[in-house]
Amino acid sequence: MVTLQGSLLDLGDQIALGRVGEGMIRRHLTHGAWLDVRPGWLTAGDRLLEDLVHEVPWQAERRQMYDSVVDVPRLTRFYAEGEPLPRPILAQARDTLSAHYAGELGEPFTTAGMCLYRDGRDSVAWHGDRIGRSREQDTMIAIVSLGADRPLSLRPRDGGASIKVAAGHGDLVVMGGSCQRTWDHAILKTSAVVGPRISVQFRVSGVR
Repeated sequence: MVTLQGSLLDLGDQIALGRVGEGMIRRHLTHGAWLDVRPGWLTAGDRLLEDLVHEVPWQAERRQMYDSVVDVPRLTRFYAEGEPLPRPILAQARDTLSAHYAGELGEPFTTAGMCLYRDGRDSVAWHGDRIGRSREQDTMIAIVSLGADRPLSLRPRDGGASIKVAAGHGDLVVMGGSCQRTWDHAILKTSAVVGPRISVQFRVSGVR
């Protein structure tokens, strides 16, 4: 069961996107990796969060972990290239990001992965999106967050201190350059009482 608590800061009725570059900050990491952070890109996300929580056909996965098969601590849904997204605003977000990054990326975002973190016990372990071309090539992963603030943690693969990036309601975080190959990222468990969070991850063709 997912308990929703509306944001006190997101009181409008109309779901809308702001200008991508307005208020965006790029942070350069090591090895040619970088992050773009654009707070509050999507507004009136409470309504969108509620719709997605209840209407997306979320999947509970199980994975082999050593000698046991365990539940993946989050719900997921993947929308392949050409598959309709559950809300028009998500297709608009994908197309807007494709246009904004066309010069750097050289190709459009085509797929959307979605994760539902039901509470602080849900998480995703340290990893890079290295399935497909991203194992050897630079790429971008654009993440739109809805719901509870769950920081995105990142750390270099070759060792070093980790960093945390705010990923709050309506925020956009884009990982670019070599980030998937040279850095790992995670949403860590928390003992704090937090509500649900949905992340929508836009990727290019052939990258997971």
